[in-house]
Amino acid sequence: MMKTFFLNGQEYCSEDNFTLLELLNYFNYNLDVFVLEHNKLIRKKQNWYQINIEDADTIEIITIVGGG
Repeated sequence: MMKTFFLNGQEYCSEDNFTLLELLNYFNYNLDVFVLEHNKLIRKKQNWYQINIEDADTIEIITIVGGG
C-alpha cells in the first residue's frame, strides 16, 4: 500500500515499510546532532528502530546548534 509522509515539510511517497532509524540512515543524517519530532512528539533515539513510518506521518529534524 502506498503511504505518504512528510520529512521537514517535504512530501514523500513509498510502498516500503521502514522505521524512523532506517529513514534517517537512508538520508545519511548524522544521528548525534539533532532531535527528532514525529507526529508532534519528541522521540527518544533508543526507540527510533521500533517506530514504523505510517501514512500521513510528519517527521521534523530539529538541529542542535551550539555557540558561545
